[in-house]
Order: sequence, then C-alpha cells, then structure tokens
Amino acid sequence: MHHRFSRVAHRVLCCGRQASGDDLNDERNGSIRWVFSLRELQSATNRFNYDNKIGEGSLGSFYWGQVWDGSQIAVKKLKNARNGTEMEFAAEVESLGRVRHKNLLSLRGYCADGPERILVYDYMPNSSLFAHLHGTHSSECLLDWRRRMFIAIGSARAIAYLHHHETPTIIHGSIKSTNVLLDSDFQAHVGDFGLMKLISDEIDHDKIIGENQRGYHAPEYVMFGKPTTGCDVYSFGIILLELTSGRKPVEKSGSQKMLGVRNWVLPLAKEGRYDEIADSKLNDKYSESELKRVVLIGLACTHREPDKRPTMLEVVSLLKGESKEMLLRLEKEELFRPDSMASSVGTTPEGSTDCILKNDDEGLAGA
Repeated sequence: MHHRFSRVAHRVLCCGRQASGDDLNDERNGSIRWVFSLRELQSATNRFNYDNKIGEGSLGSFYWGQVWDGSQIAVKKLKNARNGTEMEFAAEVESLGRVRHKNLLSLRGYCADGPERILVYDYMPNSSLFAHLHGTHSSECLLDWRRRMFIAIGSARAIAYLHHHETPTIIHGSIKSTNVLLDSDFQAHVGDFGLMKLISDEIDHDKIIGENQRGYHAPEYVMFGKPTTGCDVYSFGIILLELTSGRKPVEKSGSQKMLGVRNWVLPLAKEGRYDEIADSKLNDKYSESELKRVVLIGLACTHREPDKRPTMLEVVSLLKGESKEMLLRLEKEELFRPDSMASSVGTTPEGSTDCILKNDDEGLAGA
C-alpha cells in the first residue's frame, strides 16, 4: 500500500492561452499543478520498484504510482537531463506545463531534487497505441474501427494545436505510436512533446530520437537532421498507415529485407486494393470510404516532397470528412495514379519509410 501524499511543495498556476475553434479549445486551462518532492514520488511508486515500471524509452523510464487521494499517476525519470539548476529545470517544465489541450498528455508536476529530474503525468489506463496495434494488448482486438478513427482525429488535433496555436510553434520531433497514450475511454493523448529541451546538449540527439523511431522519420530529417513541422506531419502519416493496416512502420518482407509501411501500402492504394490494406483484426468491420480516406491522407502526409504534404490543420479537416473538395484533389494527385513513378519505393534513407460494418459510408464524419 502506498503512503499518503502530503501536499508540501509549491502551487504552480499555469494559465494556458485560450485557443480558437472547437479543435483547439481546451477547457482545462488554468489548472493547478504541484512540485513533488523525491520522497513523495518514491512513496507513490514503491521506491521506483521494478513491478511499478510501465515503460522504458530513450528519454527515460515510466513508473505507475498512486497519490495521496487515490488517483493514479505516471512518473517519468529522465535520463541525461541538462545539468542546469533546479530553477532552470522548473522554468522549462512549467513552460511545457502551460501547453494544455484535451488530446495532449497532461503534465501534473515535476521533481528537481539533486541530480534527479522527474516528470509527473496523468496515468493512461489503456496504455499506448503501440501496445494495442503491435504489443501486449494486440491479441485482445480492442481497437475497432470507430475507436481507430477517434484516435486518429484526436491525435491529429493535438499536433495541430502544437503547430498552429502555440507561439512559438512547438515541433514535437518524436511522433510515434508509443507516444499516443489512451485513457479509459480510448481517447488519444499525445505525449513527450518538447522533452528534447530538457536533455543535455552533450547527448547525441539523433541517437536518442532514433532508438525507438525507426520508420517514422521523414527522409529530409534523416539526411539533414533538422526537425520541422513537415517532419511531424510525415511521422503522423505513418501512424495513420499503422492504424489502417495494423502493420509496424518497418517490417521484414518475404525476402527478409526491411519494408516500410508506406512502400507496402502505396502500390495497393494505386490499384484500389484497400481491402488488402485493412488490418485483418478488424474482421471486415469498417467503413470502406473512411478507410480509403485515411489511407490517402496517410500517404499524402508521407509524400517525399515536404511542400506537398498537408498541414496538420488540413489533416484534421480531412479526417473529419469536412474537406471533400480537398480529398478529391488528393485522389487526383500524381502520387496515386496507377502509372505514376512517384512512389519512391526505391532506396530511402535509413530510418524513414517510405462496430461499423464494411460498406457503411456514413461513418464518423461528425466525430
């Protein structure tokens, strides 16, 4: 049993900026967060016991914990944090804490105690999108088509918020299915945005980002190493192709060569063979028109030419079925023509990739 938390620590009032539009609105602005002591977090996680560990990433380890009022938290112990003062760390974290949206993973607090640099988040009981598509929960088949559409739209809204509402613009830089967390209602919460600012400059950032992100990187990022909003769009496009196909970003082909999901999906899309793209775990229970739409959006997001990718605001609108004219233009793009040579199936830089019943066309246009 975990000891009760005491409410020591300072109150931090983080007043978020009011967004415009339904997609960017965050009704939780102005929430209060706590600065936790190391002792409190040790108590909550049973001294960071291995049994409490729920994840390990390139930036740190995640632990499940329970606070004084019985609510659950996720505690992230950062690796290779900057060697700045506690005040400098607190200022950076509080800056991130002001970024609030219903589809972003909420930061509840932090700890800066000696060398320890720890972040405290809301706990997501349904783990990550990766766990349900490829990992521990994949055999349970809990992601029906409706849930997949809600996850796609919700996570797109979160990234659009970072790109188009925050000033200065926040480039996520590490969009992948392990960073799309799912709450008890399977609503998406995108995590790990802005964390690279907290990591020491002496660490090889390309290595940190690349450890668990094979297949998500845009070709221009792999070549030049500079993250952009276009790189985020590319990574999100890979997630859309994961959601529709159930395939990992990179898998071994029949010849044992590594094949990116984009290069697997594109030839099938060109020939209109969307039923072969659909994840078999859906058991043919999906909207054909929506699946086709999500595939086309995913492929457009992963276009080899960055200036031909949609913005995240356009992606949100497309996913919701609000931009029918834009979708029609998208279908006519050279990329999707059967005789087109613009598929980029050839050599790509390492690290890049290049219950609704079937035939129900109503789907989730109003989701």
